[in-house]
Amino acid sequence: MKVKMNKLLCTVMFFLCVAFGYAQQITVKGTVKDGSGQPLMGASVLVKGTSQGTAADFDGKFELKVDKGAVLVISSVGYKTHQVPAKAGVMNIVLQEDTQQLDDVVVIGYGVAKKKDVTGSVNLVTDKDFNKGQNLSADQLLQGKVAGVQISSASGAPGGGQNIRVRGTGSLTLNSNPLVVVDGVPMNDGAIGGSRSILNSINPEDIESMTVLKDASSTAIYGSRAANGVIMITTKKGKMGQETKVTLNTSIALNEVSKYVDLLSADDFRTLVNNTGTDTQKALLGTANTDWQKEIYQLAPTTNTTLGISGNLKSVPYRLSVGHNYADGILKTDKFQRGTAKLSLTPAFFNKSLRAEFNISGSYIKNRFADPGAIGAAIEYDPTQPVFNGSQYGGYHTWLTSGTKNNNAPTNPMALLKLKEDTSTVKRVISNLKLDYTLPFFKDITATINAGVDYTKSDGSKITDPRMPNTSADFNGVDESYSNEAINSLFDAYANYMKEIGKSSLSLMLGHSYQKFEFTNDSNKNEYFKNGKATINTPVLDKSRNVLISFFGRANYSFDDRYMLTATLRADASSKLNPDDRWGYFPSVALAWNAKNETFLKESESVNELKLRLGYGEVGNVNGLGDYLFLTRYIGSLNDGAYYQFGNQFISTARPEGLNRHLKWEVGNTVNIGLDYGFFKNRLSGSIDVYRKLTKDLIAESSVAPFTNYSSRIASNIGDMENKGIEFLVNIVPVRNDNVNWTLTYNIAYNKNEITKLTNIQNVGGINGGTGNTVQRHQEGYAPYTFYLYQQVYGADGKPIEGAYVDRNGDGKVDESDRYMGKSPYADVTMGLTTNLNYKNWDLNIATRASLGNYVYDNVSSANASLDRVYSDNILRNTPRTYYDTMLAARTTQTMLSDMYLHDASFFKIDNVTLGYTFPKEDKLSVRLYGTMQNVLTLTKYKGLDPEVLSVDTNNRATSGIDNNVYPRPRTYLLGVNVNF
Repeated sequence: MKVKMNKLLCTVMFFLCVAFGYAQQITVKGTVKDGSGQPLMGASVLVKGTSQGTAADFDGKFELKVDKGAVLVISSVGYKTHQVPAKAGVMNIVLQEDTQQLDDVVVIGYGVAKKKDVTGSVNLVTDKDFNKGQNLSADQLLQGKVAGVQISSASGAPGGGQNIRVRGTGSLTLNSNPLVVVDGVPMNDGAIGGSRSILNSINPEDIESMTVLKDASSTAIYGSRAANGVIMITTKKGKMGQETKVTLNTSIALNEVSKYVDLLSADDFRTLVNNTGTDTQKALLGTANTDWQKEIYQLAPTTNTTLGISGNLKSVPYRLSVGHNYADGILKTDKFQRGTAKLSLTPAFFNKSLRAEFNISGSYIKNRFADPGAIGAAIEYDPTQPVFNGSQYGGYHTWLTSGTKNNNAPTNPMALLKLKEDTSTVKRVISNLKLDYTLPFFKDITATINAGVDYTKSDGSKITDPRMPNTSADFNGVDESYSNEAINSLFDAYANYMKEIGKSSLSLMLGHSYQKFEFTNDSNKNEYFKNGKATINTPVLDKSRNVLISFFGRANYSFDDRYMLTATLRADASSKLNPDDRWGYFPSVALAWNAKNETFLKESESVNELKLRLGYGEVGNVNGLGDYLFLTRYIGSLNDGAYYQFGNQFISTARPEGLNRHLKWEVGNTVNIGLDYGFFKNRLSGSIDVYRKLTKDLIAESSVAPFTNYSSRIASNIGDMENKGIEFLVNIVPVRNDNVNWTLTYNIAYNKNEITKLTNIQNVGGINGGTGNTVQRHQEGYAPYTFYLYQQVYGADGKPIEGAYVDRNGDGKVDESDRYMGKSPYADVTMGLTTNLNYKNWDLNIATRASLGNYVYDNVSSANASLDRVYSDNILRNTPRTYYDTMLAARTTQTMLSDMYLHDASFFKIDNVTLGYTFPKEDKLSVRLYGTMQNVLTLTKYKGLDPEVLSVDTNNRATSGIDNNVYPRPRTYLLGVNVNF
């Protein structure tokens, strides 16, 4: 009986407990919306402290049974996490946009990812971290900001192009600049004729962020176009729920020459001639005191204004901006004027299951190009001669022989600037429409279509005045016109599948891309002569087209936010290559271990991030390769001025070019090991990366047997190259309180670049002086563009002994075989340091850079600093003051190839200093006034114009390390105002 009673009691207690438990549970129903009232599909609703939860449906609705007294945690990407006590009945929950969380999202190929989930080497730079001041081209925003990314300008001309290298030079003859992707549209490889840069058509004020993909595991999704890294540009857009916002940014700046080439003054030049010249030579001296450099340069104004409006128009987020820039170059007659307009619409339909993004930006640029030859002429021209002397050439002083210009004399620099009119207009439109559709019957899949176009049209003319100093008595001017068109069309289609199963997260992406590049070059040249008014007409119409077809896929797997795997594969087919070698397959795989989420660190307050990354990937390269080199092609003679004469008519001809039927992809594979870290509430954070990149089948020119091809040299796959290095980035917040916020960002990178295989040695680095002289070489075992020079012998006084060079091979004579491979123009180590200090309403930004181990060849001195150059050709030429360092009597081929002109050009630069003040906010009006100084200071041992030089060699290739009449970078003083309301 007792046993039965106990059983009955237990049964009763069990049912009472169950009933009590059910009595403590409640059913919670609700809707999750954003600030504009739009439902947030997929928002996570979890019971705090448990894994129990659900996700909001298509309409943002959810339903969940929870214990009474439970707390709900509601979250969604891009919104602040919200906690609220659970209550029975209907709950309406509104999530606010989290701008900090948006900063933690980076744009990657065909999607976005949280920074904590990224497995590759990726750097994000947002608009708050961009370089301040006058930036006419988008790439200037990044200079010195990312470890391993070097950005240098070819000249100081307004809107001029930049040379961008991600982890060193990746090719010998192909384009080594990274792929630039603007809102999902990959841009053309380079600028078309009449345009200064591919990036100066984008208004920097429209850019919200720039993401740099550096290693192959992150770039392989872009395949063949990503061999040199990728820069993803995301422009500003309106946001859902945002009130109407108006921004006005305007500034005015003055630009001046920061440094002149150190030449002899007129009085010093007279002293030199009177001490060393003959009576005939002394008689050539003039009475003027002309500083030709100060004649050709000027104080140049720049204005920049951008007006932007963003908000919601009937629940459609939008942003509209218009901008205008005007800039005079510091070289007289150089002008750059740009108008831009941009519209972005980001609506959502069907409760956000269909999301659209429409971008269109247009630019209209007017250029007047100053003749850069005036820079070299100003260095040479006799400072004792006046600008004007009443000559028949517009009154400009001209050295004459038999009544016409001396054929070997420099042309008056001011005549080159004033009697030539080289102008162009460039119109560009970049537009795309992207549609994301979440399938209603399978909400884990989102299908995307992205169609875009990048259209550029340029028209230009080059008119030379009949009064231009000329060696022909019959010269009556030149009229040359041209028109260029480039159309880059894109169609992408891909689908993303995302699924979370327990602690596992899986995402798959599969897609197809079609990109077509079309170019049309139409040029016409007319020359007019006095006698008989003979005319040369050489109309040339050159069209080309190439196509890139791709298939790609990516898989991401994450377990418990601790272990991550990313794998990609892209197959590219380029019409530039022959059908047998057209397809390239580029895989990548990356692993990451998020140690922060391990049990032993998860609760640590001092460790905020600790992630180890390991990646490997392959990418191809045909960027900058000519079209259809495997086919017989014909080139018009306009390119080299070779015409066939019929009476007074000169007819352009066409001839076949060399071909290679076996040309194939350059392929680079990279191994990258990285560590991301953050400590002490991320007041100390950053990353460390170690990498090794091997590039195989480098394309370079090789010699072929006579009569076996249409040319003696053709492009061939003949080499391999290695880049390896280490990068370190650290962000430090020394002070952060209510009044003061001080941050320091420092990056340092070491890179070693070496050609490991090269079948044919390549002489490169053409210089001024003599014919066909080169001072650099591509050779196995050395860095590209390594200097190849004679070793100078010096006397006891430290001055070079003229004509004396080291017999390095000991054969008793000094000849070509005694030249040696020496220093590299590329820095071993590069650094960038930026400090931002905010004190109450004041803000101070200072951006600096350093380069260690880069060498420069001083071509200005080698071509001009010898006594025979002062007196040659029955004229007088000025000389750089470096003449007194060498005291050379004559310029010869060997003296020009001497390493006495090679100098260590390591430098430290203060690029920008900006001081601003934000006035106390009144109602919704915010005003910030700021001043900026750019190109503030350069510390270097190099005596030339600038230790950071980029020039174009005799083969029209961009090359570093040759100081050759470089357009100087200006020093800028800027005053600006930002208005927001």
